[in-house]
Amino acid sequence: MKRGIRTLCAAAALYNFATLAAPIDPPTEKSRGSSSMSQEWDYQIRLTISDDYAELARTDPQNTALAPIAAILAKHHAALSNQFDAFVHYVAEAEKQGVERFPLYKWTKATIEDPVKKAKHVKSFSIYVEGEEVYPKAAADALEAELTPFVGGGVVEKLSKHDTNPANNPQAPAHLR
Repeated sequence: MKRGIRTLCAAAALYNFATLAAPIDPPTEKSRGSSSMSQEWDYQIRLTISDDYAELARTDPQNTALAPIAAILAKHHAALSNQFDAFVHYVAEAEKQGVERFPLYKWTKATIEDPVKKAKHVKSFSIYVEGEEVYPKAAADALEAELTPFVGGGVVEKLSKHDTNPANNPQAPAHLR
């Protein structure tokens, strides 16, 4: 995937549906990219927030209990986006606009209806930078470096960095496509 392209493939590769609410449209020349663009992957940082703080991070991310993390995010023009909430939004948009235009609808719907998966995703947060769900490696590396010291400190259980390379990301099972 070429740098700067925010397509269905990038979002689906990261299993993040916050920006997939729009139906599929035919590709344009811009969305296909051009040969002059570099071949770098984009990235996304994700945090798993502990049970004690996950709901707070979903409903009040500026709460003083989350202030150190909020300060780092502000410094990088970044914000938390809850995975479960993004999935719910995707399903709602698909049902409103027509599920046949939303290729990950069945998979996403199955995820939000599964109590075990819900418990996992309610604690999972993607970090958006300047409103984008994926961003250059340098931005991801900087966030990773500043947030890593918080892992295991009571609020953040896990930090992970994902790229948009489809080979590194889960694909929907055949029965849910």
